[in-house]
Amino acid sequence: MSTKYIYTFGVIMTVVVALVLAGFRTATADAAARNEDIFNKREILATVAEPLAEAGTPIGSLSDDQVLEIFENQVTQVLVNSVGEQVDQEFSALDLAKEYKKPEDARIYPVNIFDLNGEKYYVFSVRGNGLWDAIWGNIALASDLNTVTGASFDHAGETPGLGAEIKDNSGWKSQFKGKKIFDGDKFVSIIVRKGGAVDPEHDVDGLSGATVTGDGVTKMLWNGLKAYEPYIEEQRAENGATSMNLK
Repeated sequence: MSTKYIYTFGVIMTVVVALVLAGFRTATADAAARNEDIFNKREILATVAEPLAEAGTPIGSLSDDQVLEIFENQVTQVLVNSVGEQVDQEFSALDLAKEYKKPEDARIYPVNIFDLNGEKYYVFSVRGNGLWDAIWGNIALASDLNTVTGASFDHAGETPGLGAEIKDNSGWKSQFKGKKIFDGDKFVSIIVRKGGAVDPEHDVDGLSGATVTGDGVTKMLWNGLKAYEPYIEEQRAENGATSMNLK
């Protein structure tokens, strides 16, 4: 068998396999996009899991179609800029990873407003860096726009059993419920405290062996939630609450 034949055969097989894979990817693109959308929406709903369960709709029992139905009927999705103004842009087209590469004053941020039995919950999306790669999450605030009702986190490459616990450890995430992001009229965010929480309203326990990831979550929450301050102030004013000095 000649060398020319081997090279020719190899090139042909490479081209054929590439075409098959490209065709498969194209054929499944819509399904993959739908699955990713549903996964992201489940993560958002996880931040309001307790109110949903109290209303008789536990998240674990929701089908994909039910998740989409909740977003269709009970969730308002808006985009806001760095000064809190709503932006007329397609919500589904937003890529938060790309937004975070822009200068802060040029970024667009997503807000999911969940309406359950007349009560509003505001879900804010944040993004930062862990030990090895990107981390991100969703934080839900009650209608007072201060009290956390739940949190969900994910990561691109944190260490299993250590930094990856920000996603996998439900007990750790449950600590965020009831925390406050303001102390009076001062934005203080939430601190992942190495050695254990000190301030019961604004601290959560750090993760053992994952100090850098925990610090990354702290920084992500500070920067991410602070970016929503102008919007929060505007919403409090519209809701008739006493406006805080958030500057």
